[in-house]
Amino acid sequence: MKALIKSLIASASLVIAGSAFAESWQFSANDPDSNFHTLNARLFAEDVARLSNGEMTIEVVPSAALLGRGELKRGVQRNVVPIGDLLIGALGNDNPIYNADLIPLLATSFEEAKKLWDVTRPMYEADLADDGLMVLWAEPWPAQGIYTTAAIDSADALEGVDFRAYNSATARFAELLGAIPTTIPSAEVPQAFSTGLVDAMITSPTTGVDTQAWDFATHFYDVQAMVPKNFILVNKSRFDALSESAQSAVLEAAAIAETRGWEMAMEAQNSQIATLEENGMVIGGTPDVLVDRLAEIAEIMLSEWQEAGGDDVAAIIEAFQN
Repeated sequence: MKALIKSLIASASLVIAGSAFAESWQFSANDPDSNFHTLNARLFAEDVARLSNGEMTIEVVPSAALLGRGELKRGVQRNVVPIGDLLIGALGNDNPIYNADLIPLLATSFEEAKKLWDVTRPMYEADLADDGLMVLWAEPWPAQGIYTTAAIDSADALEGVDFRAYNSATARFAELLGAIPTTIPSAEVPQAFSTGLVDAMITSPTTGVDTQAWDFATHFYDVQAMVPKNFILVNKSRFDALSESAQSAVLEAAAIAETRGWEMAMEAQNSQIATLEENGMVIGGTPDVLVDRLAEIAEIMLSEWQEAGGDDVAAIIEAFQN
């Protein structure tokens, strides 16, 4: 009996010790719980716990409660949090290569977006490694469309209209449409429309559903201008400090999450447009009156991107086109 008791105490001590030394991270997710990006992050965390046999746990904190989009890269770099998701184009001011997703009509389908990701990923990884960061995976948003409070019935229908943008590239897009860009986080979109701060925006069907766009906009034009992506960044020092088994679990879970994230985005493309329509919005494709205007904008932004990014951008375009 004494031997049994000693054995049980020893086993309990091992469990307690193992729990004490389990690695626990917080994941800064930009979007709300209802968003498929945040859901995929939660599933990733579950996979990490399962694959590491509980050696590592990750708590996903949604709605940019830990770090806003503009703070995420530096926050992960400084180990404020070890991991988080970020719109790739949010880094476009740091280096033009990150604007690849946001050049209109360059990659407008999921297949093209995946090819663009395969081309750009090595460049991103090399650039971010200099800042002590590593990329775990990337996943797309549904293709971007235009939301308005009135029908687009002419090529200059958006002239002088206050237009919500979410970074410098979408602000430039708005300017070339003749609109007046205002940068507003997605969480503040409903208030911006309701107070008259903006009357149009370009964003995904997902953000439209997240913000209940039918409460403030009447039309959604599925112009499929671009397919932006989020990527998931990790503090490299924190990753390197993990045990080999925990590192393996993170990488395996990330590979699963990448495949799942692309599948979720493809499913959301149609289902969330249907949700917009079910709630009374008028749904349409690219208005005929905007076809030529959008093509002109695409040419201008591609040329500006090439000029800003030099050889790196030229290499991206050549590899993508070939």
